[in-house]
Amino acid sequence: MKAFFYTLFMISLSWACVTSGQTNQPFNYDDVFQLEYASGPQISPDGKQIVYARNFMDIMDDRVKSDLWITDFEGADNRPLTTGNPNDYSPRWSPDGKKLLYLSNNNGSTQVYLRWMDTGQTARLTNLIGSPGSLSWSPDGRWIAFTMFVPAKNQALPTMPAKPKGASWAPAAKYIDQLIYRSDGSGFLEPGHTHVFILPVHGGTPRQITSGNYNHSGPISWTNDSKSLLFSSNRNKDWELEPLNSEIYQVSIATGEIKALTGRKGPDRYPLVSPSGKQIAYLGFDDQYQGYQVTKLYVMNADGTNARLLTGSLDRDIEAPRWSADGKSIYFLYDDQGNTKLASISMSGKLQQLTANVGGLSLGRPYSGGAFSLADNGSFAFTQTTPYHPADVAVGDKSGKVKTLTNLNDDLFGFKQLGKVEEIKYPSSHDQREIQGWYITPPGFDPSKKYPLILEIHGGPFANYGDRFSTEMQLYAAAGYVVLYINPRGSTGYGGEFGNLIHHNYPGEDYDDLMSGVDEMIKKGFIDDRKLYVTGGSGGGVLTAWIVGKTNRFKAAVVAKPVINWYSFVLTSDGYNFFYKYWFPGLPWDHPEHYLKRSPISLVKNVTTPTMLLTGEVDYRTPMSETEQYYQALKLLKVESAMVRIPGASHGIARRPSNLITKVAYILKWFKEH
Repeated sequence: MKAFFYTLFMISLSWACVTSGQTNQPFNYDDVFQLEYASGPQISPDGKQIVYARNFMDIMDDRVKSDLWITDFEGADNRPLTTGNPNDYSPRWSPDGKKLLYLSNNNGSTQVYLRWMDTGQTARLTNLIGSPGSLSWSPDGRWIAFTMFVPAKNQALPTMPAKPKGASWAPAAKYIDQLIYRSDGSGFLEPGHTHVFILPVHGGTPRQITSGNYNHSGPISWTNDSKSLLFSSNRNKDWELEPLNSEIYQVSIATGEIKALTGRKGPDRYPLVSPSGKQIAYLGFDDQYQGYQVTKLYVMNADGTNARLLTGSLDRDIEAPRWSADGKSIYFLYDDQGNTKLASISMSGKLQQLTANVGGLSLGRPYSGGAFSLADNGSFAFTQTTPYHPADVAVGDKSGKVKTLTNLNDDLFGFKQLGKVEEIKYPSSHDQREIQGWYITPPGFDPSKKYPLILEIHGGPFANYGDRFSTEMQLYAAAGYVVLYINPRGSTGYGGEFGNLIHHNYPGEDYDDLMSGVDEMIKKGFIDDRKLYVTGGSGGGVLTAWIVGKTNRFKAAVVAKPVINWYSFVLTSDGYNFFYKYWFPGLPWDHPEHYLKRSPISLVKNVTTPTMLLTGEVDYRTPMSETEQYYQALKLLKVESAMVRIPGASHGIARRPSNLITKVAYILKWFKEH
């Protein structure tokens, strides 16, 4: 074991010896701390300026930090608004474009700040004990709305005997009675709920507008007279057991009177009042208790009547809608075959695609996720990505003309040689259905040579990989591997039918989709079929464990943050009130055979592949107990195996740069040993 860690240390040291003066060097571990990316670009109402968060890695604090920068629409005057190591983010222009709201933890806690854009003067508006979110200006510019968690009153606890002076007793017991009591990334939750607040624009005392034992979520939309707010909430009596059954609500800021504008079974969220104030756009679907359900765009009258579906002809998930200034169309994002696009739709249902390649906010792996904002003149700003850079700021207009304004990683990638990314499409051996994927070849790739192959599988499972930048994939390629990543059935961005092929059937024919992809790569002639490796995280961890239970064609596997036993997962995950009824036909004790036959633990007796497990120790989405079950089963079967536990890491292992590096380093070391 000492030799293992010594070798790992020497690998890291060798990367550190690469000097910045050399050109055409492969991407390496040290470079992770040099990456930057843009997020939250906000275009001014007149379309002339864009404020965005410029994110960077703090190597001393091992965290992602952000400053605010501003540029004009042509990208000619790109400069900082804030500097230093606090997090400054979530900028929001005032309706008249003269002021800017943003959030910052400059003084240790996250607070609301206001900046006058003509003078640069800045005021801290709040002194909150919680973290605000979903900032929203009132149309008259007088008020700010936001959401914030409000702790519940302490429940009476048993009276304990007095502790003698100087005595050292065990920590106090934790009393838990709420259904959702812990959350991945947040840990054990303090009792309480998220409520909506308003604040005068020049500061003062925030006033809580909503009440009750319910959570209220943004974005928050104001009515045109600045007298009422719209938001989404699940205020049903059984809200904890029906987690998707949210409605659009309107609340008066004067009286606190609240009324529901929607009432169907299913999630209604993301309300947006039209410029005229006569209509409300929102997102949702009719809940069928399916694993995957397409999110659609609706429009209704301001009083909640005459709701109608606007995107019925588009079989894709709609996200982040924005009204045009004239109220004649709505802009939105959607994923389509591994690429995130920005489009608009008229009130008659006419669709216009405006740009593609939106994203770049997921640095570790090439998941979807991007942002855009819209000006009154129809110009827009968005985060733009390709397989060769994380998110930069780009702008466009209704004509479809797009211009990239920033190149945040040119200083790094100017002397680095990244792996080349190629698209691949092929028929699945199961039903000849077309499957899409991508592969990366190592820097200096020579097609006449043979290369080892890593099959890297995405999680979700209702998610997608795409033609976006990926730190982890590029590090694998830099180590000499061809890396294959695929969107098997169940992936989003291919329509409702494709996504629900795994409804109550996961993992299932994904195996055939993935193996067909490996076979397709071998046909290309540059893959050494004696050196095949497989890894994946979360849902990808499930499939990796499933694969090694069905075949021994891979030399080694790394199963990251997996589900191994669906029965125990449903009863230990932080989303247990959701999974049992959406991913399964019912409670596990009512359907034990169904749960078992879909669990990788049912195939463990077949495993001969050397297998490493890798999970964060405070992962509450796929808890460490899942990893431990599989590890101990492999040990009992005398299968070569190892377990890597990452202290302090939740399900999002790569949230800290050093943990991203740790994950990749252990995976590459395991594969190199085999």
